[in-house]
Order: sequence, then structure tokens, then C-alpha cells
Amino acid sequence: MSKIIEYFKTLTQIPHCSKEAEKLCDFLVKFAKERGYEVEVDEVKNIYIHKGMPTLCLQAHYDMVCMGKAPQIETYVEEGWMKAKDSSLGADNGMAIAMMMQLMDEGRVLEFLLTSDEEIGLIGANEVAFDLKASCMLNLDSEDEAEVYIGCAGGADITAFKQDSYFEGRGDCYEVAVKGLSGGHSGVDIDKGIPSAIKVLGHYLTKHGVTQLASIYAGERRNSIPANAVAIVRSEMPLEGEGDVTVRQLNESPLILSEGDKLIALIEAFKHGVRKENKELGIPDVSINLAIINADEQGGIVIETSARAMDAASLEELTEETVSFFDMYGFEAKVEDKYPAWKPDVTDFTELVDQKMKEVFGKSRLMAIHAGLECGVIAEKYPKMKFASIGPTIRYPHSTREKAKLDSVEKTFIVLDKIIQSV
Repeated sequence: MSKIIEYFKTLTQIPHCSKEAEKLCDFLVKFAKERGYEVEVDEVKNIYIHKGMPTLCLQAHYDMVCMGKAPQIETYVEEGWMKAKDSSLGADNGMAIAMMMQLMDEGRVLEFLLTSDEEIGLIGANEVAFDLKASCMLNLDSEDEAEVYIGCAGGADITAFKQDSYFEGRGDCYEVAVKGLSGGHSGVDIDKGIPSAIKVLGHYLTKHGVTQLASIYAGERRNSIPANAVAIVRSEMPLEGEGDVTVRQLNESPLILSEGDKLIALIEAFKHGVRKENKELGIPDVSINLAIINADEQGGIVIETSARAMDAASLEELTEETVSFFDMYGFEAKVEDKYPAWKPDVTDFTELVDQKMKEVFGKSRLMAIHAGLECGVIAEKYPKMKFASIGPTIRYPHSTREKAKLDSVEKTFIVLDKIIQSV
């Protein structure tokens, strides 16, 4: 039995939320050097670890989406799954890092590329410029055993801003809240029927004719389906909770946004979720996540979304449509952190990975994923390199329900070992 799970538990105790992973970076650099590897770290904290003349590069990101109590992570095992109490687990992509640590312990002649801030726009991957020696790269950021990923969605974050003003409101004041929904990954879970707290809140306000909005704080991360949304409103008609919406009357008389009614209308009109299915691949083809809406005390309204598509033309069309939509409501929109799709490609390397997967699991499928893998970005920088992606079964990443199947981790490592020996 390898030490992978113990290494993973060690990683959970070192804070590594996106933008705040310096301690883990330092830990991994020290770990690799102590085992005789050469290590390089660039300006954005990508880590390149290597030994000898390797033919295979293993790649993963070392930041995580921190939800709930994270980075305070308390792990436990239930019915063969590792989970975390009231927080995201960080198995995405910590299990991959733990596998790499095991391989470094064994002194394998490999390259390891550990990228930074993947979860907030593939920031590290976009800056990779190391002199990689290997002819093949195996990404370890997929989340289903017995599947080999050979393509992924491209994406873009579209944000919108409007400066509003406040004036006197009418009627009673209420806190209208949607809290503790299940949440999930805005790519791989977007077609699973998971409700968006923002959409639930917006529909309630629209249904009950609420137009006076004092403030709203909704959503957690751009790449997470919103689990929480809270608005302070005023209404001349009494409001009561229903379904997932709780209502609490407040003894306050806040000012209200002059265009709060337009924001409520925008939330109701926004087409959150899957826009188009890819029947050939059996996954969403185009989707968008209405991720975050905040209105601060100075009247600044900020909206953040995450758009995905399996090809460049569809992503461009969705981006332009979304910018136009925000413009229609008087918002100034801009596109941030755009990254390319990875076009599905079958090579002798993907066929090798597929064969080794079958040897261990008895089955395998070549797949594409409706989420951003760093292969798309890195492949543009290293056009002669061949790519594939695998990983153990992880469910509900980017949420407090995240869990990793422990026997899948061990079996996936056996697959990885077979690939390393065969390349």
C-alpha cells in the first residue's frame, strides 16, 4: 500500500487556496529537493521538478477551491470515500500531488509540472515557459476512473459593473435568503440539475413583485454553482418564506438602489446553465454559470460569470452574447481569464493510456470534459508534445460535498505506474 493517502492528508493541513498557496509551494520545493530532484520556480510560482532525461511529464495544479471552512480541513472516511467536515476537500487536485510525492519518494526519472492558480483562470498554465524535455504529458486533473480524457472545454470569465445610487424606500424591510444549497463545479456539474441560489432568489423576488433592493451578496466562486444568496429588500406587501427561501423581517429602513428593480429583472432573465448539448460526446457543449452578484454600500454592483464551450467559435459567440446582455441592462462588461479548448485528439500516447486503464479497471473510454484542463493552454506552448488526462473518481469538487473514492486513488496510481513503465 502506497503512502498516497497519508501524503494527501498532509497536504490538507497546509493552506493552499488559490492566490494563497505559498506555504504549499515552499513545502513541495523542499520535498523534491530532499529527494534529489532539480527544481525551478517561475515568477507566478509554477514548479518544475525533474531528474535525468525523462520521456514523460506529469502535470497537476496545487491550488484548491476553498469552500466552507477551508483551508481548515478535517478529513474523515465514510463507506470508502474520503470527505471533509463542512469544507471542500481539495482532492481536486491534491490527490494528484500526493501521487507525485509517492513517485518522488521512489526516485522515478520523470518531469513534474505543478501549476499555480489553476482554479481562478489557469493563471499558472498561461505563464509556463520551462524547457520541458519529455515528449508526452499526462495531466492528472480528471475526476472519473476508467476514463481517458483527450479534450476539454475552453472558457472565459465575463464580469459586469454598474455604479448606482441610493434613495428612500417604502414599506417594511426583509432579509430574503437562500442558504446551504448543494453547490458544485460550474463545468462538470452544470448539467446535474443543481439549483443556483442566485436564480432561486431572483425568481422569488420576481414572483412576489419585489422591486426595492437595498443590497445583495450572492455566490462564492466563479467556478462554483452558487450555494448561498442573501438580499436585503423593502416591500409594501408582507413577505413569507417558501421552499428554499427564508424570509426574516428586520427593524430597519435602509436606502434602496435606484436600479435595483433592473438587477432583479436581470437575474430572472439570465439563462444560467447548459445552453447547448454535445450529443456526440454526451456532455454539455455550451454553458454559463451566473456565479457571483454583490452590491456594496457605495452603490457599486458587480456580477461575475463563468462561460464554457467545447470549441472556440461557440465560446466567442457566448461571450459576445453575454456582453450584449449586460450592456442591455446598463452594465459595463469585460472578458477576463480566457483559455482555449483542447480539441479531442487520438494519438499513440492516448491509445497507450487507454490500454493501461483497461488492464487495471477492465474497461476504459476516451472522453472529453466540459471543464477547463490545463492541457489546452500548455499544448499551445508545446505543439510537439502529446497529451492525455486521467484521475481518480472525485465527486462534487468546488463544494463542501466534495469526496474522493479511496480505492479509485490506489487503482489509478497502478495505471499511472504502468504508463510510466511503458512510455
